Amino acid sequence: MGAYAGVDWAKDEHALLVADERGGPLAERVIAHDEQGIAALCRLLLDHGVERVALERPDGLLVERLLDAGLTVLALHPNQVKAARARFRAQGGKSDRFDAFVLCELARTDAHRFRALVPDADATKAIRALTRAREDLVEARVALANQLRAELERFWPGAACLFAEVDSPIALSFLERYPSPRDARGLGVKRMEAFLARNAYSGRTKPVELVARLRRAPEGRAGELECEARRGIVLALAAALRPLVERVRELEREIAHAIRCHRDGEIFLSLFRDPRSVVTAARLLAEIGDSRPRYPSSDALAADGGMSAVAVESGRRKQAAFRWACDKRLRDALATLADSSRHHNPWAGDLYRGARARGHDHQRAIRTVGRAWTRVIWRMWQDQRPYDPARHRALQRQLAVGG
Repeated sequence: MGAYAGVDWAKDEHALLVADERGGPLAERVIAHDEQGIAALCRLLLDHGVERVALERPDGLLVERLLDAGLTVLALHPNQVKAARARFRAQGGKSDRFDAFVLCELARTDAHRFRALVPDADATKAIRALTRAREDLVEARVALANQLRAELERFWPGAACLFAEVDSPIALSFLERYPSPRDARGLGVKRMEAFLARNAYSGRTKPVELVARLRRAPEGRAGELECEARRGIVLALAAALRPLVERVRELEREIAHAIRCHRDGEIFLSLFRDPRSVVTAARLLAEIGDSRPRYPSSDALAADGGMSAVAVESGRRKQAAFRWACDKRLRDALATLADSSRHHNPWAGDLYRGARARGHDHQRAIRTVGRAWTRVIWRMWQDQRPYDPARHRALQRQLAVGG
């Protein structure tokens, strides 16, 4: 006789229910999220001969420990669990113990509808960690940069528009040296030229033009005390941004090295012409993974990547709705690929123009191109072959007609 389990995951403790093949309860526990609790959880599941365990998340320490214990893990989307609650409780309501029961029942009766997790290789997990860490740091950098730009526009607009990006290394060096208009009172062309030389400025804008930008900008009217207060804020924001900018650059170098050493790296790198696109290639690899059974078809990959619409049909009414439930990171990476490829790939460009001609907006047209790319990526991924334009029949047909 087999047994099945449902675990309602939480930050500090997990609700567990183990049931036999007829749904009869065998064990019910609340497990602490510590080493002793997780080890006891794995032992309990193995002692009861659990065949499948269902959770509401596809990754994390608990999932990894269950997989390491040799258990079959089903990762259910929260929307699937939410929809299933009404099967067992008509009056509504929700609790951790009840969710563990729902998960256990789904593992027992509906396992054929869900995909069992297959762990990725260590190298793939490393790239996933690097790309997601970079994404989080970039988000923090953008937030601080926006705050810094807003602060400068309040009392020194010229410094906000001096360089292309307010969080670039040269802009941060300038603000560290000249954090307020009073600090830059004697700044002329010669001093600007010396400053740029000291900081190895590689931009094409001449010192005379940079000084002119400062002087053309409107002058603030902050008083002495306010100006001093805002000066301190600028210095604090610049000091916070500096390590973030440097760490993002370090992560990008680590990501580039990691994907070039990965066995599937060339598959995803071959999709891009610009070497700077290595981060997007790494994000595709990290989110798709290296377990081929995870996506049995290109349709499954397109759905998980948010590139295919959700069909809504009722009677004579048919509608294609935006797919909200998907891997947001994978969707963003596929959209980046689609948007960049339409400029240099005739096949992708024709798909984009055709979608726009049918009245689709830019984002929907990008998803049309991304949906087509998922078919190509899935085939490359399954065959473990880099992208070869000569083998891309749709592209060759487009080239043959002069597209």
